[in-house]
Amino acid sequence: MMSDAELKQLFETYLVRQIFDKEPVNLYSPIKYTLENGGKRVRPLLVLLSAKSFGADIQSALPAAAAIEIFHNFTLLHDDIMDQAPIRRGKPTVHQKWDENTAILSGDTMLVWAYKMLEAYDIDIYKKLNSLLNKTAIEVCEGQQMDMDFENRQDVMIDEYIEMIRLKTAVLLGAALQFGGIIAQASDTDLQNIADFGIKLGLAFQIQDDYLDTFGDKDTFGKRIGGDILDRKKTFLYIMAMEQANVDDKQHLLKLYEDSTLPDDQLISKTMALYKKYQVDQIARNEINYYTNKALEALNHTNLPDNEKLFWQKFAQNLMHRAF
Repeated sequence: MMSDAELKQLFETYLVRQIFDKEPVNLYSPIKYTLENGGKRVRPLLVLLSAKSFGADIQSALPAAAAIEIFHNFTLLHDDIMDQAPIRRGKPTVHQKWDENTAILSGDTMLVWAYKMLEAYDIDIYKKLNSLLNKTAIEVCEGQQMDMDFENRQDVMIDEYIEMIRLKTAVLLGAALQFGGIIAQASDTDLQNIADFGIKLGLAFQIQDDYLDTFGDKDTFGKRIGGDILDRKKTFLYIMAMEQANVDDKQHLLKLYEDSTLPDDQLISKTMALYKKYQVDQIARNEINYYTNKALEALNHTNLPDNEKLFWQKFAQNLMHRAF
């Protein structure tokens, strides 16, 4: 069996062959720049591993894995424009290095190329993959709009937040796992269960990301602790604190987020104090465990062989015990 590192290298080698040295240069250079900028390649690896688990040849899943990765990077490119983000993975974002018009057009082209990669498959599999990517793309856009809407609201509820991260983040993980199953011609029941596994795991992962940003170990997390607080993001922790807090503390938290003059260390420490007062750190850990267990329940409902179920159980456990 190939290791994760070997699988990633297999995918990287394949992706390099797809990276577009075409003209006009100012359209394709930003695409190449984006795709070469790495990342963990979690989504394409999920496609490959799922295909293997359901009995397909890994090589046959490479075009679908590339489609997922190109689509994912398209969303990041456009997200960076909307957020006016200057940096992505330690390098200038495309709209900073080139300009916004170039970033929009290059992103649009990436979306089309994601669909084009699926043309490698026979018509029946192509139709299923194409239909799923259509559904997922719409959901990701819906999640992004919800996230943008939340920026101007003070009354966001935790169930709304869960739905937003399900759409914006988790459904793409579910789709990646379904892609692998579709290529292996898994049953509809197995496709639904493996998708549920990915979606529930994606929810746990995002809540854990929110938790680690504030309560993680600064030496292993890989970025400054409290970054979400400094960015005034309405994370799981913030929204839960707003739901749990009394009237005075709710107003205090609102004022902390509105005060642009407060030194960074004071903003972080005072916000964390409120989080701890209402035990939202423990609530977050409970939610992480809840969604992880739901993911494992869905996995157990698949007809995968026991050794494959064990592999995915370990995958989930490793993901949820990360410190970064």
